[in-house]
Amino acid sequence: MKFADNPNIPDKPLSIALVDGRIQKVLENKLAHMGVRVIKTEKYKGLYEAISYHPDILYHHLGGNKIVYAPGTSERVNNSLENLGFQLIPGSTRLGGKYPFNIAYNVARLGNVAFHNLKFTDPVLANELISQGVELVHVNQGYAKCSISVVDENSIITSDPGIAKVAVKKGLDVLLIEPEEEIKLPGIKYGFIGGSSGLIDKKKWLLTGDILNLKSSEKIIQFLQKKCIDIVHLPGEPVVDIGSIIPLMTCE
Repeated sequence: MKFADNPNIPDKPLSIALVDGRIQKVLENKLAHMGVRVIKTEKYKGLYEAISYHPDILYHHLGGNKIVYAPGTSERVNNSLENLGFQLIPGSTRLGGKYPFNIAYNVARLGNVAFHNLKFTDPVLANELISQGVELVHVNQGYAKCSISVVDENSIITSDPGIAKVAVKKGLDVLLIEPEEEIKLPGIKYGFIGGSSGLIDKKKWLLTGDILNLKSSEKIIQFLQKKCIDIVHLPGEPVVDIGSIIPLMTCE
């Protein structure tokens, strides 16, 4: 195994992913069948229940073996990451219960660009990204990673018009879909496409349920076909926002 150098875009089949500790058994089994071992988050006290385990709220993978984390995250989970060789960098922002005090690490990174509401980005994370030469791009949406499904270094799917407008200006190919009330996020009206999907290989995009449950399924299928990306999904299962599937390590 090796560390995934390019955050959110593994260049080889995924071997280890960081996921919500409440991940559906059917999804965990699907990942295991594909050779992906999961590290499960634990509840972060003070966050509302729906997102209290979400990895994209608690952690930000910088690429390679570096991860920035929110102070107060589980020591057991952090130890598991360190045992794999990850260098954990504590952020300076302890998360609070309500928006915008829970979004400090929810930055959407693809390639050398990262989208976030920069008023609330954790300073440690921002400095780490800048030191890597990553351009920080402001969007009004604080739940940027939740709202953006990374397709490749130049393409995203989102239901947020503000993000779409900014991303197009940055030269990205953007599929703007309507808000998907079919994406489940218990306790909230609906979840987000970014939080319910992720790349598990350079050309494999995983959805946490049945893509045909989404109103935008045809658009998404056509967009991914255009990119020569295969869709892995769970027929018959609801689509659930699990706070992203964060690629950490890939096969050699």
